[in-house]
Amino acid sequence: MHRTAALAAAVLVAAIAAVPAAAAPAPDPTDLPTAPRGLFLTVSGDENTWIRGVLLHCSPLPGGAHPEPVAACAELAVASGDLDTLPGDPHPCTKEYDPVTVSATGSWRGRPTAWHKTYSNACELSVATGAVFRF
Repeated sequence: MHRTAALAAAVLVAAIAAVPAAAAPAPDPTDLPTAPRGLFLTVSGDENTWIRGVLLHCSPLPGGAHPEPVAACAELAVASGDLDTLPGDPHPCTKEYDPVTVSATGSWRGRPTAWHKTYSNACELSVATGAVFRF
């Protein structure tokens, strides 16, 4: 009985393998779901002792895992997507040296983006980047 079942399984596998690959229609690229475009933002501590990251989508609506997507997208819009010219959040900071490195990769309004910068501390980061890296 076991031999008959094994033989039947082998015949079934052989039959499936004999079906030409062209028998299955190729997927239509227009039917495939597209991932929302956006920016993957990271903040890391000195020498990568810790790291956090979130995804920010600004189009068609602000969203993603960012805790303040509306404010972050508004600040990116003011800067026309140039992370070096974000309006930031001006306030006084101490001179403590505890560097943080931030990065943004992905796309903003269809433009590829790959940017990173190191700030002397988290306060300086907040002053320079406002809500964009506040997560």
